[in-house]
Amino acid sequence: MRVVTISATYGTAGSLIGPAVAERLGVPFVDRAIPSAVAEELGCTLEEALAHDDRAEHGLGRLLSGAMRLPTVTFGGVDMYVPGAMPLAPEEFVHRTERMIVQTARAQGGVFLGRAGALVLAEHPAALHVRLDAPLKRRVQQTATFADLTEREARRVVEDNDRARTAYVKHFYRSDPADPVHYHLVVDSTTIPVQVCVDLIVSAAESLD
Repeated sequence: MRVVTISATYGTAGSLIGPAVAERLGVPFVDRAIPSAVAEELGCTLEEALAHDDRAEHGLGRLLSGAMRLPTVTFGGVDMYVPGAMPLAPEEFVHRTERMIVQTARAQGGVFLGRAGALVLAEHPAALHVRLDAPLKRRVQQTATFADLTEREARRVVEDNDRARTAYVKHFYRSDPADPVHYHLVVDSTTIPVQVCVDLIVSAAESLD
């Protein structure tokens, strides 16, 4: 069973590349299902779980800095979640998320987007760890194009999400998600076409057999 983790800075098309890689490899794409499953396991609401998640409209940034939460602008539209009371401890959410990632990887493999997957599955045999990154300017331009935003709006969304995702990894794993030492493959998906990125990742994953 093949396992691929993808760490994607905002605006690098991770939400397009991840599912395409999973389909090519014949394994599940594991992303939005994680907070839903953790919420069910813990008996809390999806909104409470999302408030602690690194990929849901910069939720962790609010917990760490006290800032107001912002909607995530994805390539498919806008997802907005209204926060309620949040009795769930962030550490408990992260612990359950880690366990779910490890169990899924062992049971059926998968392509895991975000959530410090390269660190959580660092010891998993034959897992491929990928980083999608690019200069801020190109990521802002790509976000503006796909999400139909002004460049100013896109820059705010990109920077807010970057801060939250970096905070998630630094706070819980004491690591810098941009450090290439965590990855086998680092790709600029704002310059290299999405389909070529998919081909590269699939080829690299298959080479680990």
